[in-house]
Amino acid sequence: MLDVNAHIHTPYSFSAFSSVEEALDHAAAEDVRIVAINDFYSMDGYDAWKAGCEGRSLFPLFGIEFISVNLEDQAAGLRVNDPGNPGRTYISGKGLACPPILSGEPLRQLEAVKAESNDQVERMCAKLNGWLKSQGIDIILDFNEIKRTLTKGSVRERHLAKALRLALEATDGVVIPGLTRDLPPARLENELRSRLLKAGGPAFVPEEPSAFLPMATVRQIIEAAGGIPTYPFLADDAKGNFTDFEADLMKCADILKKRGFRSVEFITTRNTTAVLERYAGYMEDEGFLVSFGSEHNTPAMEPIRLRTRDADSLSDKLKAINWRGACAIAAHQAGLDSAAAGEELILKTLQA
Repeated sequence: MLDVNAHIHTPYSFSAFSSVEEALDHAAAEDVRIVAINDFYSMDGYDAWKAGCEGRSLFPLFGIEFISVNLEDQAAGLRVNDPGNPGRTYISGKGLACPPILSGEPLRQLEAVKAESNDQVERMCAKLNGWLKSQGIDIILDFNEIKRTLTKGSVRERHLAKALRLALEATDGVVIPGLTRDLPPARLENELRSRLLKAGGPAFVPEEPSAFLPMATVRQIIEAAGGIPTYPFLADDAKGNFTDFEADLMKCADILKKRGFRSVEFITTRNTTAVLERYAGYMEDEGFLVSFGSEHNTPAMEPIRLRTRDADSLSDKLKAINWRGACAIAAHQAGLDSAAAGEELILKTLQA
């Protein structure tokens, strides 16, 4: 039973890591042997992930992430797994084909939503430049230069925050009102994003409706790419609260089944061990494939080896659930018929 991290973002969306190679070096150093790339709207990093895993005796898994909308939940004001936006729902895909096989209309839909995401951040960049000028701050951010130097083609608001932090560091004495320059880089980027770019901030630009595909469409795209549609749970937050959708676990599981989901995941640092064991254990008992990851989609550098909010590592129960999930994903990727076959494939690959 090996350590698994089934959800890691790379610079192909936004990441704490500067490269795929850095992410995999950390995984190898921490002896996390099964690792999954899981970027927003992108499969572009798959080849580099596969080659990097082969060179480090790691087993690669291939994922993707979307932000979708369920209009029924939105109309009802139901918070799903985005606590600030009713109806908005993050959806992952697990075990996609590598190299990618997506084509035709599903590929067009993916490219369109990725382009809209970039356009929204470009509008935000222009608004941020206007605000900086209004504050007498002599900094102008060039969206195309940010895209060229800080991204792999997909630009997110975190890239704007990083670009602004770098610009501040390159100036003498320039400060953002209400912020001190001597914050650690990751914290400064988070503060810039929170104060300037999020809802209520002076550079916030709301997404167009076209930025969010319907949940059913996202599920179809993932399946067309060879993957398993997966619902990412938030579960308990730091105050022990749950979203409307997730508070009743039995009802939540039933609705997910009706919506065509048979796989769920958790970002383990969000949750206490007790809640994670209860939620993940129940979902596995209900026949769901369950996997865990770390994301690493913020500037903060955290371990690849998974832990919970109140413990430095996963419990034996959680490690076993995660291992079984990884074996099932590996089997799906390889077109095998059982998790046991996936386990054999993983072990043979790593021994080789």
